[in-house]
Amino acid sequence: MNEWTNVIAAAASFLTAWLLGFVVIPWLHKLKYGQTILDIGPKWHAKKQGTATMGGIMFITAVAVTFAVGMIIYGFSGADFTGGDRREFVVSLSGAVMAVFFGAVGFLDDFIKVAKKRNEGLTPIQKIILQVMIIAAYFATIYISGFARTVIAFPWGWQWDLGIFYYPIMGLGILYLVNAVNLTDGIDGLCSLVTVVYCAAFAAIAGILGMFGQSLLAFCTAGALIGFLVWNFPPAKVFMGDTGSMFLGGIVCALGVGCKAEFLMVTAGIIYVFEALSVIIQTTVFKITKKIYHTKEGKRVFKMTPIHHHFEMSGWSELKIDVVFSLITVITGALSVFLAFMMFSKQ
Repeated sequence: MNEWTNVIAAAASFLTAWLLGFVVIPWLHKLKYGQTILDIGPKWHAKKQGTATMGGIMFITAVAVTFAVGMIIYGFSGADFTGGDRREFVVSLSGAVMAVFFGAVGFLDDFIKVAKKRNEGLTPIQKIILQVMIIAAYFATIYISGFARTVIAFPWGWQWDLGIFYYPIMGLGILYLVNAVNLTDGIDGLCSLVTVVYCAAFAAIAGILGMFGQSLLAFCTAGALIGFLVWNFPPAKVFMGDTGSMFLGGIVCALGVGCKAEFLMVTAGIIYVFEALSVIIQTTVFKITKKIYHTKEGKRVFKMTPIHHHFEMSGWSELKIDVVFSLITVITGALSVFLAFMMFSKQ
């Protein structure tokens, strides 16, 4: 029953996101909510100037509706939300709400950009403050509900109980990944494709754990993103904007933390990790070498960051980057499912 609910929810989510494109994209154009392209980016991105942005509302709407309906069906199928299934309900719903709030921060950032016709919205410190508040509320909800835990599971039976330090450490981890997913959304289709594969991996991991709510969230997100990809595949007719990428960052973290698989969240999301890490490496090396050599320009490790732009500058097409990065995620996602089977199958 639950498996069929997931499949139907994913199909409904796909149709909802796809059909919304016929309404939302013309509406965004009418409002003149077009993307402003940075001058420092690849020069050929200039042709994307004016492409409708904030399209993330298409798949956010699809996920929210289908996930809510799926959980209601789950309840009518015999789940006891006051008993053994209460943790499932609280953790899954809290994760979904966290993602929506991250999407709201992205929406505010996008709205400021389009309203002022520039590529800068909220300041970095404003974003961080809002994101920290959302993360704190997420952990507080789980803690108050009585489902708090402080143990991180690793393969081969090793566990690390961080105690009270779990919250600040995982809070920083969520902060990193949410912004890493945001950085991955730099070329047509990339963030959408990588996250579809990530969600597929976590749908399997949630299945191993017997966590229907988490599996449903993964299925709904994957289905909605495939529907969105009809419009976002290169050449994109609409961009997800920070509205969509920050929501997806929340989903990525909600699935990893909610499934008690923080380690696997990193392995399955290795593309996100390296996207953000490339920026950190580039910035650090640039500043250090600039100071050492007393020059106006420091040394660069990559031609441009995030790292997908390095490959773009090396002559790779957007489609090739999408395919290669997605295949890497397929490999790391499959590895993560295998590790999950080793870690959780005996529970």
